[in-house]
Amino acid sequence: MQQSSPSTETPLIALIAGEDSGDQLGADLVDALRARFPGARFVGIGGPRMLARGFESWYDIRELSVMGFAEVVKHLPRLLRLRRELLARLFAAKPALTIGIDAPDFTLGVERKLKAAGLVTAHYVSPSVWAWREKRAEKIGRSAERVLCLFPMEPPIYAKHGVDARFVGHPLADRFPMVADRDGARDALGLPHEAPVLAVLPGSRPSEIERVGAIFIDAARRVAAAMPSLRIVVPAANERVHAQLAGLLRDFPGTPPLLTDGHAHEAMLAADAVLLASGTATLESMLAKRPMVVGYRVSPTSYRIARMLRMLKTDVYSLPNILARACGLGRGLLVPEFMQDDCTAENLSRATLELLGDSERRGAIVAAFEYLHQELRGGLEGRAADHAAEAVADLVAPPGLPVMPTGH
Repeated sequence: MQQSSPSTETPLIALIAGEDSGDQLGADLVDALRARFPGARFVGIGGPRMLARGFESWYDIRELSVMGFAEVVKHLPRLLRLRRELLARLFAAKPALTIGIDAPDFTLGVERKLKAAGLVTAHYVSPSVWAWREKRAEKIGRSAERVLCLFPMEPPIYAKHGVDARFVGHPLADRFPMVADRDGARDALGLPHEAPVLAVLPGSRPSEIERVGAIFIDAARRVAAAMPSLRIVVPAANERVHAQLAGLLRDFPGTPPLLTDGHAHEAMLAADAVLLASGTATLESMLAKRPMVVGYRVSPTSYRIARMLRMLKTDVYSLPNILARACGLGRGLLVPEFMQDDCTAENLSRATLELLGDSERRGAIVAAFEYLHQELRGGLEGRAADHAAEAVADLVAPPGLPVMPTGH
């Protein structure tokens, strides 16, 4: 296959990031790649963190922030137009390497077109092949020369389908200490050291708050009614979510919850337990070593389609439970989870009260979380972004061409 001929002095590297998490991954990757290719120019789609690293974003990252089947269908004409325009610019620019960062519904299609045209591609953050149709791994290989995986159980799945996949470690595992400083987090939030604390995170998107926010706040009310000394902290991901949560928390009985702008990590670290929506936040709570109760609801249309097509390969949904099984901690639920119709205020509050009332169980969960934290680091030294950059360096500069050594 014909490939582009990159210059190791001034390579053009394209990154396509979707969502806030992709912006963070992209920013760290830009830093790590620039350490190897100091003259590199970075273009594509990125957010404010990537822009701060000198990235040239051709489109607003918010254009790709769409979730679920129903939501994607609603925005499909705009997304298809954006993809056509982006592909035209990439074909004209002929980057040495294009890396799609997460957002697989959009980025994999772009990568596939580029690869078919002889341009070099990689994909950073494997889609959940362990949860959704494993045969997708083979299809992903038709889009990317190499897949960079955040979880240790992913490369063996790709290997079965002849796809080059590398475990690079999970970036979040770099950001959390192995032993959490609970008192320091409580001091930062102005919470007392001696009171029980519950962190409540119903989601980071307005659509999630609309779907499950009232359920989570109702569950928190029930827990507070049973534990009068309980302090509750509710971090808001952004201004719009803050306004939604403020409305839901109006007239909350007893001690009013602490509603913060951001500070989700501090809220988790300060808590004795966390009540949260399924997603990346469950991984963050695990790395904070905080026992949790998980709930979630997707749009009814998305849920019906997934069930009808039998797309799910797993009967657990939260990342701590999936990782626990993959890493040999048994088939039971490490974390209580309540999905779709089971996600009710009654179920969430009951499980949260049981967790807060059982210190021995919380201790066992913390020990399991410490083990899983080590597994996500995979025995690798250094940051995940450095391993990701190392994993694609030979795609930018094929063997025999010079690359700046790490740490130069």
